[in-house]
Amino acid sequence: MAAIDYPVRMPVVRLIPSLSCIPAADWDALHDGGNPFVCHAFLCGLELTGCLRPSWGWTPHHLTLWQGDELVAAAPGYLKDNSHGEFVFDHAWAHAYARYGQDYFPKWLCAVPYSPVTGPRLLARDDAGRLALLRAMQGLVESEQLSSAHVNFPLPGEDALFPRDWLPRLDVQYHWRNPGRWRTFDDYLAAMDHKHRKNIRQERAKVCRAGIELRTIHGDEAGEAELEAMHGFYLKTFDDYGNSPALTPEFIGHLARTMPRSLVMFMAFDGAVPVAAALCLRGGDTLYGRYWGGENLPGLHFETCYYQGIDYCLREGLARFEPGAQGEHKVARGFLPALVHSRHWIADPAFREALARWCGEEAMSVRRYAADIGRHSPFRAVDACVEGVSSNQTQP
Repeated sequence: MAAIDYPVRMPVVRLIPSLSCIPAADWDALHDGGNPFVCHAFLCGLELTGCLRPSWGWTPHHLTLWQGDELVAAAPGYLKDNSHGEFVFDHAWAHAYARYGQDYFPKWLCAVPYSPVTGPRLLARDDAGRLALLRAMQGLVESEQLSSAHVNFPLPGEDALFPRDWLPRLDVQYHWRNPGRWRTFDDYLAAMDHKHRKNIRQERAKVCRAGIELRTIHGDEAGEAELEAMHGFYLKTFDDYGNSPALTPEFIGHLARTMPRSLVMFMAFDGAVPVAAALCLRGGDTLYGRYWGGENLPGLHFETCYYQGIDYCLREGLARFEPGAQGEHKVARGFLPALVHSRHWIADPAFREALARWCGEEAMSVRRYAADIGRHSPFRAVDACVEGVSSNQTQP
């Protein structure tokens, strides 16, 4: 009997204005749970607790693909009329559009708001679903007459799926990685040269002599006082730098309730009084540092933001610690350069061609910079000075 080919239904594209429209189980079935930032609880929590506002440039516009009533692929997405809170800077692109009388905004962005963290962006069960999402993104730009679509901080495996007309960009962050042979903080220090090992011990000793006690508090261990203190420290840091805070106390409380073991706070106490704290999120094998605030005491920032996190990773068997964007000062404390990616589809062919040359030159510069910084490693020997690039690579 001859085989009969039945037509396969194409997935239907739906744009969702809020993740509260999608059951959490359906969304979370599209990723492995290893990255907390793409979990329904995190993304939906931002929307429900007042952290995202159109006036701040964030309008949820999630791209989803459906087979009948089944969600088969999704990408967290937002309409943007500015570049606030993205950590991939495209202000020069917007100015170039304006000089030629074109509108760069609104654009569509696939990302996690306020979070420069690499993770899944094309949520699907296979590469066919991921490729369908990329095609749908281009269709979205064309149908809604947007200037562009952007995917910030995708996984390296996802990055390889993008067609050539999606422009690649690179940036540098500073990540801690356990090569697998460190079990204790002393093991980690023993891998360093004498100068850096001594400096770290001195920084930690200052905090100890001041009588500061550090505590690790997970979401399900935090009371209202600790959560309120954490948000207060967050506000203080933003006020010190003249920035506008986006996260609400309700959001931090939401994380504590819905992601109780993913939320990790390192809180410093002077007696019974909290004087500093760092808010982190824990993934499958990675700790992600996000926010810090506290008193200006010697060594307290480094202890709370970096050394407590490293200690936690060593105790818990986590392989990586990503403490956020920027900061060459992190290198001296064992955080080495790592390349991070973004992809961009520009609707206007002439602008796309011009920006392709710009991106290529930027990538070569970023690789050279990362390789140079990597040569200042505090370790006596490292497997690779820069994660994702060797020192002699110059191609984009």
